[in-house]
Amino acid sequence: MNATTTPPEGHQIHIHARDRGAGMAGDRGAGMAGDRGAGMAGDRGARMADGAAPTRAEVCVVACAEAWRGDGAILASPMGLVPALGAKLARLTFSPGLLLTDGEATLLGPDDGTEGWLPYRTVFTMLAAGLRHVMMGAAQLDRFGNQNISCIGDHARPKAQLLGVRGAPGNTINHPVSYWVPRHSPRVFVARADMVCGIGYDRAAALGPGPARFHELRVVVTNLAVLDFATPDHSMRLHSVHPGVPVADVIAATGFPLAVPAEVPVTRLPAPEELALIRGRLDPAGLRDRELP
Repeated sequence: MNATTTPPEGHQIHIHARDRGAGMAGDRGAGMAGDRGAGMAGDRGARMADGAAPTRAEVCVVACAEAWRGDGAILASPMGLVPALGAKLARLTFSPGLLLTDGEATLLGPDDGTEGWLPYRTVFTMLAAGLRHVMMGAAQLDRFGNQNISCIGDHARPKAQLLGVRGAPGNTINHPVSYWVPRHSPRVFVARADMVCGIGYDRAAALGPGPARFHELRVVVTNLAVLDFATPDHSMRLHSVHPGVPVADVIAATGFPLAVPAEVPVTRLPAPEELALIRGRLDPAGLRDRELP
């Protein structure tokens, strides 16, 4: 199967299906279902499948999925297990047009089999065309969404060396970006990022309307809450708290003043069909729980 899509700039993107797709679905899929899936479903998955209340991790998966609602046929690039589960859940439910990758060059089908090939050079074409929504991590985030994944401390003599700037500048200036923070704390949500890798709203505004016209920070999902930037100055706002989390706990875990509305909604629970997909199909081993403290 070959497919061609045309982004706004007019560049054509060719997505080629591989012959090995059937083999992967048969060899890998059957092996996972038989060896790993059955054992884990019988152990943890089956125990959780029948009426158990949603866990905090499952609430986070659904909150991550909601970040891609309405995006249409774009490349979803989730980084981390919970965001990946969220992107897969979104495609299986309300965002069927999403393209998903394995993080390299393989496009994944609904059952994680090979659906097509997306070479690295084409990712840059999609990035430049705005046909991508990435959910990245963050070692630090400030109130305007400036993100640091490079180092902690002074850049000349850092206390800790992290990933480096990577693709964060290009991502944040070219297409929608969201963040996943599994441990909401003042060490992550800081008054000032030690180094800026992903561009926040204040820095985007300083670039002017032309260079920043595609800049969009959508949401920040954490183990405590969902945050957004829906304020007049685009500073971070408390969008919702997860079930059982007091607003005061989110405020205390944030190292800068959050915008807090008079009424803070509760993050929605997974629907029964979403829980069934998460527990029985997407993550029968329950690995999602390990990503939260």
